[in-house]
Amino acid sequence: MAEDSIVREFNKSIWKNFLKGLKTYQMIQNGDRIAVCISGGKDSMLMAKCMERWQRYGDLDFEVTFIVMNPGYSEKNSLRIAENAEKLNIPVKVFETKIFESVAKEKNNPCFLCSRLRRGYLYRKAQELGCNKIALGHHFDDVIETIIMGMLYGSQMQTMMPKIHSENYKGMEVIRPLYLVREESIIQWAEFNSLHFIDCSCRLTEGHNNSSSKRQEIKNLLKQLRAVNPEVDMNIFRSAENVNLQTLISYHIGDEYHHFLDSYHEGRSIRGTK
Repeated sequence: MAEDSIVREFNKSIWKNFLKGLKTYQMIQNGDRIAVCISGGKDSMLMAKCMERWQRYGDLDFEVTFIVMNPGYSEKNSLRIAENAEKLNIPVKVFETKIFESVAKEKNNPCFLCSRLRRGYLYRKAQELGCNKIALGHHFDDVIETIIMGMLYGSQMQTMMPKIHSENYKGMEVIRPLYLVREESIIQWAEFNSLHFIDCSCRLTEGHNNSSSKRQEIKNLLKQLRAVNPEVDMNIFRSAENVNLQTLISYHIGDEYHHFLDSYHEGRSIRGTK
């Protein structure tokens, strides 16, 4: 079974990293009701099975419900999602939206609008189901790619957080249970179990070559860097954990901005000594 292989063949690469992420970042607490959001891709389907198993055998008392938002999938993709959910024995709740129809009218930044609308629908559906958290299937590679994309294309140092409070939906949180799981391991799990998931659910890009996308550019760049330095991924990740604010020209916490010149006249070195 695909679920059994998670704790057998992929115990070290998937299951242990899944649990490490949950515990390191305290993603789940007793009494949580979590909406596990399934897009139909390999990442969210694996996350669903991991969450289901941990809910069944773990040491915390929490509930999970599996939701699939249909933003306007093609019939082919809708059928593939339903087939995989049945094959993996995931009791999904499907709800319909017209997001793709709305996004098709947006010319400037359709991907941003799509992401924003998706998140809003997921929050509202989760609240309707009595949940206080939504779980998304972002993995380790998504995290480091986001760090690099922010630097190269956003002129900022930021990362994708393992969990975050919603600003617009009070009492709701986003958690990312696959935060420490590598994409390569997810691909290997899918191939080992002869599972075939949808690659891109967007009807606006189906059949098109997306190799020119910014994220794909970063994937290609990281692949080149790994050939020279196999530790590059972990080094990028740890760079977001080992930030020394005294070595930054400026930084901000919300709307509160700080510049190194603010205290430079005090004569302190980067070690904080006179």
